[in-house]
Amino acid sequence: MKHNDCGDGFQPFVSPNPKTTFNPIQISPTIDQSSFLSPFTSVIGDVRIQENVYVAPLVSIRADEGTPFYIGSDTNLQDGVILHGLTNQFVKVDGRKYSIYIDNEVSVAHGALVHGPCFIGEKVFVGFKAIVYNATVEKGSFISYNAVVTNGVRIRKNRFVPPGAYIDSQKKADALSRVPTDVKEFARGVQEVNQEFPAAYHLLFGDSRCSCGLAYNNNSSEEESD
Repeated sequence: MKHNDCGDGFQPFVSPNPKTTFNPIQISPTIDQSSFLSPFTSVIGDVRIQENVYVAPLVSIRADEGTPFYIGSDTNLQDGVILHGLTNQFVKVDGRKYSIYIDNEVSVAHGALVHGPCFIGEKVFVGFKAIVYNATVEKGSFISYNAVVTNGVRIRKNRFVPPGAYIDSQKKADALSRVPTDVKEFARGVQEVNQEFPAAYHLLFGDSRCSCGLAYNNNSSEEESD
């Protein structure tokens, strides 16, 4: 089955990157079948989506310039999230280069922008309409709504970026306090909810899945019996 041949309805757009002078080789996304892509999403280019990832409607994951992208297990990308990257700018993880690397159990909330080069560590929360660009965010940190993290900074483990903060120097990043307990509990609750969505939406949308990860009802047996 072709990547867009997934039955009726509004399908996600899953495609290799277009051929360009800076990316002359076309590479298609690799999406684990346990993950769920909502309708109205786009996944383009060398994107590796691991197990039980939830991609909400209107998400754009576009590895047509900066590439590749990695999205770890149990991560959720909520409505309107954008992932894009600059050409030939990378972060290194275990000796490999990535435009964007998002680790396991990350929540990227509604309307946020993650722009490569960028590393987001395990259990990080990126808040509503936040921007993370040219930055490293270590495990367990919490970036609040409307905050900006940029200019090559490294956010240390379990640090709290307040609402609307503009973290564009290492001095500002090093001055951040630890994530408060109530905020940490909020992030954990968001994770618990979103980890149930992939399986639940697969049941809602159908009993089979195409190579793009979208569920659909397989009616071939019924059609043959008719």
